[in-house]
Amino acid sequence: MTRLATKRRIATNRRIALTGALLTCATLAAPLGSQAAARKPAPLPPYVYTGTFVGVSTTSATLNGSVNPHGLETVYAFQYGLTTAYGAQTSPTQVGNGAVGVKVRQTITGLAPGTTYHCRLIATNAAGTTNGQDVAFTIKAKKIPLKFEITATPDPVVFGDSFSVSGVLTGTEAINHEIILQANPFPYLGVFREMSAPTMTNASGDFSCPVANLLESTQLRVAAVGPQTIGGRTIVERVAVRVSLHLRSTGRHGFVRLYGAVEPSEVGASVSFQLLRPHRAPLTVAWTKVGRATTSASRFSRTVRIRRAGLYRTVVHVSNGVQVSGSSRALLIR
Repeated sequence: MTRLATKRRIATNRRIALTGALLTCATLAAPLGSQAAARKPAPLPPYVYTGTFVGVSTTSATLNGSVNPHGLETVYAFQYGLTTAYGAQTSPTQVGNGAVGVKVRQTITGLAPGTTYHCRLIATNAAGTTNGQDVAFTIKAKKIPLKFEITATPDPVVFGDSFSVSGVLTGTEAINHEIILQANPFPYLGVFREMSAPTMTNASGDFSCPVANLLESTQLRVAAVGPQTIGGRTIVERVAVRVSLHLRSTGRHGFVRLYGAVEPSEVGASVSFQLLRPHRAPLTVAWTKVGRATTSASRFSRTVRIRRAGLYRTVVHVSNGVQVSGSSRALLIR
């Protein structure tokens, strides 16, 4: 082999070696690119933050928070309820596919006044669902105006006897509330004045105010004591004249003398003597008028023919407004 041929062979071998090295480098470079592609971040579920509540009223609240979709289409909703089990949820709402936090807000209604609720923000995309932290909020208590329902027992009350005013106070702060009974005597032209010492409603708002020795018909009301005294519905407690009834023999067959007293003095008032009949209206058998009087009472007397045995009573008819008509206890006459 000549020297020239040897040089050519050496040059050819060098070219082949260089080409092989380049191919090797190219082959090695390809896996590096594939590995870089394999290191692309996996999809992430949303990031969620439950914010504080705003706009709380007596029946509604506006809830807010933020959601980061992490580049995937995402929907969100608020779950809410009386416990952390929730039980209710707002309608799912789209928040987009961005890669930054987005503020979200929804209003829930139909809530109970004065009640504490729990809520949380949840969001879902193709990579999964994320639950936000629990937040509690309390709906404002709806202030209900105070209101009285009252009755007086008995009505009418007999002149000088005791009676009671009872009832219930309803509304916000009705429980264990200080109240006072107020009165305005006949003819009801004056102002209401305190009639008894203050008392308290109980745990149900109920109350009772005893009153002794009522002498004239009186307007009554119960007032709630506080920064501003609140008066309730007015009722009238009537006072019936006190009537007693007695009898004695006249010595004549079928006749008795019926007599008694009226308190206070009601000279000239009509007096009827009545036979009480079961399931029927009383039958009036005689009349007279109230006669002479003392400083505190007036009297009546009448001889009455008794045609039927039974229970008899006397009614003294009064219409002066200060007192009303009153009746005696019944006497058995044979």
